[in-house]
Amino acid sequence: MEYLPNIIFAVILILGIGYFTRNVKKLIRNIKLGHKVDASDNTSQRWKNMAYIALGQSKMVKRPVSGFLHVIVYVGFIIINIEVLEIIIDGLFGTHRIGQQVLPESLYGFLIGSFEILAVLVLVAVTVFWLRRNVIKIKRFLSSEMKGWPKSDGNIILYFEVVLMCLFLIMNATDMVFQEANSGNIISQFIAPWFEGLSEGTLTIIERSAWWLHIVGILAFLNYLYFSKHLHILLAFPNVYFGKVEPKGKFNNLEAVTAEVKLMMDPDADPYAAPPESAEDEVPAKFGASDVMDLTQIQLLNAYSCTECGRCTSECPANLTGKKLSPRKIMMDTRDRLEEVGKNIDANNGEFKDDGKQLLGDYITNEELWACTTCNACVEACPVSIDPLSIIVEMRRYLVMEQSAAPMELNNMMTNIENNGAPWPYNQMDRLNWKDE
Repeated sequence: MEYLPNIIFAVILILGIGYFTRNVKKLIRNIKLGHKVDASDNTSQRWKNMAYIALGQSKMVKRPVSGFLHVIVYVGFIIINIEVLEIIIDGLFGTHRIGQQVLPESLYGFLIGSFEILAVLVLVAVTVFWLRRNVIKIKRFLSSEMKGWPKSDGNIILYFEVVLMCLFLIMNATDMVFQEANSGNIISQFIAPWFEGLSEGTLTIIERSAWWLHIVGILAFLNYLYFSKHLHILLAFPNVYFGKVEPKGKFNNLEAVTAEVKLMMDPDADPYAAPPESAEDEVPAKFGASDVMDLTQIQLLNAYSCTECGRCTSECPANLTGKKLSPRKIMMDTRDRLEEVGKNIDANNGEFKDDGKQLLGDYITNEELWACTTCNACVEACPVSIDPLSIIVEMRRYLVMEQSAAPMELNNMMTNIENNGAPWPYNQMDRLNWKDE
């Protein structure tokens, strides 16, 4: 019975990490449903982006209030959880505050003291975040796509953080050995008096309960990430690394289409000649994208990395003028459809069974796609280098090239270009008449 707590701890740890690993494998499988993309170029720039944007939070702080608060939560939560290493060692081997025993007292006191200060700062930041969402009601959190689960998810994660930080401070405040050492208890020394008058046994029960709830809470938080927008905690780094490094205004071209256009524009070309082999190799089975399997792996990684912060939508000129488009919704819809496809695969022994649904139409409407001005404001605003525009363009490409379903204005323009060599409905011979008026 002496080792029963250690056995229970080991079982909980294995189950928690095992379930997390299972979901990570499922996540990777879902992302791999997309087309492969060669992202081996500009390696040094990609590492710089990851250090500057993902680690350095450079795009977050462009909005100082929310950016600064996010940095506090991000840094605080990550650093505080360094103490999880000590908890795991103590839980597996039956020690108590092993760090206090093996590290110099000053170093251990500095570490725990820093953790306590950060815990208080995280509590303050989380409280402000909750007020912004639920009392002040910042406009970008009130969009239609943020009702229901997305709104609840945003609050649940805040409650998680509050509980974990409080448990950490209570654990320290009721640890008599730690308090007697009087090193590192910068905050908890002021909480300890709340428990005065309690017996030594009661304090031990409170401390042990807080310790167990803290580690179980961390494992629960870890596994909750897969079902939450806060998956970006893990995916922001690879997402930024694989993000676009070319100029934002540069669109990808299909080699087969480019070859065809060049053939049409070359007066000396033989229209009956066979196309170049390179062009034939590039002809895709489908032009553009109508479902998540038509997108690239990077675009699917984008969808899972979305923080639902709404900065993209708040910067979108189409959305600001009342149009239906919301870049955030584009990413949320892509992720939801991808999850639906993943569950379909799970239910059919690893094979996807046609469910009669697709991303285009069932999740994202034509109206949303054609409202986009392709200005790249959403791409510029995203704090983790997500590119909603690339998905919009691929779905437009499908509408135009597979379904001939472009808006009338666009069809008229393309007809004019074909017939007149310009977007305007004037004969080529009359194109310069404006100068005589």
